[in-house]
Amino acid sequence: EVLLLESGGGLVQAGGSLRLSCVASGFTFDDYDIGWFRQAPGKEREGVSMIRSSDGATYYEDSVKGRFTISSNNAENTVYLQMNSLKPEDTAVYWCAAGDYGLGVPLINEFYYWGQGTQVTVSS
Repeated sequence: EVLLLESGGGLVQAGGSLRLSCVASGFTFDDYDIGWFRQAPGKEREGVSMIRSSDGATYYEDSVKGRFTISSNNAENTVYLQMNSLKPEDTAVYWCAAGDYGLGVPLINEFYYWGQGTQVTVSS
């Protein structure tokens, strides 16, 4: 059974930090790119950050560049999203997903496996 299990969400004040973790099982971790998506109330789901399995290349959505860092521990089948200098507009449900990332803005249909999501709330 394919599982992606996110953790690390919660409530934090603006300017604070959180680290999201995504532990994968049930598939060959190295064969898939891993991404983080988020969806705020009333908005569409958007790709926040991706890491490509083949070369470690990364993608960041413009609003999180310089604040968020994605990393991967392949030995533990885990991808992390370190989120610093959090802003109220970062408030959303965050999902990790596994798939075949192309180029540029990540597309939801590029990702086949999804976690259950974790809530991140940033208070002002």
